[in-house]
Amino acid sequence: MEYNMIGWFEIPVTDMDRAKAFYEAVFDITISVHDLDGLIMGWFPSATGKKGASGSLVQHSMYIPSTTEGPLLYFTCEDLTKELSRVEGASGTILKQKTEIGGGYGFMALIKDTEGNRIALHSQI
Repeated sequence: MEYNMIGWFEIPVTDMDRAKAFYEAVFDITISVHDLDGLIMGWFPSATGKKGASGSLVQHSMYIPSTTEGPLLYFTCEDLTKELSRVEGASGTILKQKTEIGGGYGFMALIKDTEGNRIALHSQI
């Protein structure tokens, strides 16, 4: 393959300010918010030329947060223990603690963001 299968992702939110604060706190990043004719997007930072995809928080009536429906996004972390330690302080919920995947595939954890979305964290250590 010449490219990664995922090029962009969008996470539904009902309160952009609250969601932005959560993701910025957990991942220690800055999200830029843009209003595209009523479609409010909070763009995650991107690293041009690096592996992986970037994406956005999205606030619009067509986007509905869910803990159980839809795709599960895995956020790559150097050591997910760091991000996991910030989840509850940012008003999120830990659904599954750090767990070894096995077979040399590293570790994962499941969390629920402030909007009710289930997301995953992944790291090799």
